[in-house]
Amino acid sequence: MLPVSLLVIAFAAQTSARFTPDWESLDARPLPSWYDEAKLGIFIHWGVFSVPGFGSEWFWWHWQGQQPPDQSCVNYMTKNYPPGFSYPEFAPQFHAQFFDPEEWADIFKASGAKYVVLTAKHHEGFTNWGSPSSWNWNSVDTGPHRDLVGDLGEAVRSRSLHYGLYNSLYEWFHPLYLNDKKNGFKTQEFVLHKLLPEIYNMVVRYRPEVIWSDGDWEAPDTYWNSTELLAWLYNDSPVKDTIVTNDRWGAGCACKHGGYYNCEDKYTPGKLPKHKWEKCTSVDTLSWGYRRNMKMKELMDLPTIIEDLVQTVALGGNYLLNVGPTPDGMIPAVFEERLRSVGAWLEINGEAIYASKPWRVQTENSTVPVWYTSKGTTVYVFITTKPPKPAVQLLEPKTSPSTKVTLLGDPTSLSWSPVHPDAGLTVLLPELPYIPAQLTVQMVQFPSDVR
Repeated sequence: MLPVSLLVIAFAAQTSARFTPDWESLDARPLPSWYDEAKLGIFIHWGVFSVPGFGSEWFWWHWQGQQPPDQSCVNYMTKNYPPGFSYPEFAPQFHAQFFDPEEWADIFKASGAKYVVLTAKHHEGFTNWGSPSSWNWNSVDTGPHRDLVGDLGEAVRSRSLHYGLYNSLYEWFHPLYLNDKKNGFKTQEFVLHKLLPEIYNMVVRYRPEVIWSDGDWEAPDTYWNSTELLAWLYNDSPVKDTIVTNDRWGAGCACKHGGYYNCEDKYTPGKLPKHKWEKCTSVDTLSWGYRRNMKMKELMDLPTIIEDLVQTVALGGNYLLNVGPTPDGMIPAVFEERLRSVGAWLEINGEAIYASKPWRVQTENSTVPVWYTSKGTTVYVFITTKPPKPAVQLLEPKTSPSTKVTLLGDPTSLSWSPVHPDAGLTVLLPELPYIPAQLTVQMVQFPSDVR
């Protein structure tokens, strides 16, 4: 009976371990496994900023915050709105009348994404749920008169997708924040009376599995009470076992502290990082929020998205792809087309993406640029340009006479020959049609003999 008793004691000690509110303890928390396995997520920037739909989601700041103001934003307002029109007057026009969370969730599921992150509150301070700390500046009191966060969460989870929420720590024009800022962040009126109660309400009510924090850079983490907040999330919150957080918790925290690392928007490391990371990027290369005047040439095309996804996953990252819905609640057709096309590509090639791990070599440039991932005893090779010849040479894999090479989606073995007695191989690819979603990135898999 003694071995059993010891096992019980060890298990109890492990589950009762608590994280203390300091970075050494918090940074040591293991990342929940679901996140690394997911690889692909969808980011959604949606709010009052979607109504003017001009410039970017930073429209209010560019118009009335920065000095001097962005003249293009000033001209846009002068031309299209009456004198004295204020930004809060956009809120009643945020109707979301065509918002169908079931339809959105269908699109996200079809994209092949495994998690969805909605903007719960951007820097403008407007919350997409009825926050009791944001009276009359939320989607229930005005605009849609609807709990957008809750409605989308139910639809997303019913399709077995993980649900996360983006939350801005700071708010451009909140008087309590501006007063704390004036005091050199020696006071915490905004944090104690607005930010923390609101995050608590959001987490307890919606139980997000991702908190995508932002807006941290003006003040240190001690002002935001970030370590205390994270300790609560990891120890006592209703999502303590599954919650994943990023690294935006105070000036200087990015790429140093938190759960996974964002480092910066559209971050791409030059080599394999030692820490789990995520690349967030947007189909619209000029904005995260909806723009009325976006042009096709300003959008990422499908081959670019696929190659970006492949490189991110090969380097151990997750890929969070953003779309900006319209103020009436529609995902623009061109965004839907991109997402569904990514999903079609993943139906064939997802085996080499989901739950994969970086290989010992992440990339090589021999006859064509290639990227590698691995899973168990299988190595996958992504060919990111159309080969000029049907024979492709790969120098890094180690081979044996029993090595088997196949193309994902086709179980037929491909012919190959060694470059050296036990390393490198030349693979003969079949004739393939030029379809960007299928041919721009190709996979070859190597089972157990490849190391």
